[in-house]
Amino acid sequence: MIPVIGKRLVSTILVLLGVSLVVFLLLQLVPGDPAVTILGSGATADSVAAVRAELGLDKSLPAQFFDYLGGLLQGDLGRSLTINQPVTDIMLPRFANTMILTAAALVLCIVVGVPLGVLAARRQYSVFDRVSMFVALSGASVPVYWFGLLLIGFFSIRLGVLPASGMHNSRFPGGFGDLLEHLVLPAIAAALVPLAVIARMTRSVMVEVLSQDYIRTLNASGLSSRSVLWRHAVRNALPPVVNVIGLQIGYLLGGVVFVEVVFGWPGLGQQLYTSITQRDIPVVQAGVLFIALAFVVVNLVTDSAVGLLDPRTRRKVAA
Repeated sequence: MIPVIGKRLVSTILVLLGVSLVVFLLLQLVPGDPAVTILGSGATADSVAAVRAELGLDKSLPAQFFDYLGGLLQGDLGRSLTINQPVTDIMLPRFANTMILTAAALVLCIVVGVPLGVLAARRQYSVFDRVSMFVALSGASVPVYWFGLLLIGFFSIRLGVLPASGMHNSRFPGGFGDLLEHLVLPAIAAALVPLAVIARMTRSVMVEVLSQDYIRTLNASGLSSRSVLWRHAVRNALPPVVNVIGLQIGYLLGGVVFVEVVFGWPGLGQQLYTSITQRDIPVVQAGVLFIALAFVVVNLVTDSAVGLLDPRTRRKVAA
C-alpha cells in the first residue's frame, strides 16, 4: 500500500506542476496588461513600465514562471495585482466556502441519487423506473446556470421563501441556520447534474448485480428481499458506484464556478471569475491550483476507498 501511495504523491506533484504551467501559458494569451489594469487606462508609459518592472512582468516568460514556482515551493502564492493583498489570505476563505457548497451538494447527490438508482433497478421497467430515469436524464441535460436562475425565480422571487444570493444575511446574520437557508438553492443547483449521473449509473450497476446467480440463490434460500437488496446486492455494487461518485466530485468542483456566480456565493468560483475579468494572474493561478489539488486528493481518496471495498482492485493497483 505504501508504494502505491508514493506513486500517487509523485503523480500529484507532476499534475500540479503541469496545471501550473498550462494556466500560466493560457493567461499570457488573455488580452490586456496587468500594469494598465492596476494604474488605469490614463497611466503614462513610464509608470506602466515601472509597475511592470516591480511585478517582474518585464522578464521573459520562463523567468516569470520559475519565479512563480520558486515562491510556490516556499508557500508564497504571490500578491493580488488588483487589491495588493497576499493571495493566500484571499483564497483560503473562498476555498473553504466552496468546500461547504461542494460538501452540501455531494450529500444531496448521495442521499438522493444512490437510493433512487437502487430502487429503480429493483423495480426495473416499472413506471417508477421509467419516470425516475427520465427525470434523471432531463436533469443531466439542463445547464446549471439556467437551472439556478429558475430556482431563484420560483423560490426567491415568486414565493419569497429562500434567499436569492449570498452566504449570510448581511443585515441580520443568523448563524448556522442563516447559512443553511442560503445554502439550499445553490446546493440543489450544483447537485442537479451529478445527482442524475449517480442515479443512472447506480441503476445500471445494480441491474447487473441483481441478475447474478448468487442473488437468485440468496432469494431462493428464504432471505427477505430487503436483506438481499441492501446487505448483499448494494454491498457488491459499491466499488463502481464509489468510483462514479468520485468522478462527480470533480465535476462539482468545476460546476460550482457557475453556481457561485449565479447565486453570489463568495467562493473560489466567484473569485476566479472576478480575477479573470481583471487579469489578476496570481489569484487565477492560485484558484486553479486549489481546484486541481482538491481534484487530485479526491481521486486519491476514491481509489483508496475502492481498494478497501474491493481487494481485487487493490491488488491490481499494487501490481
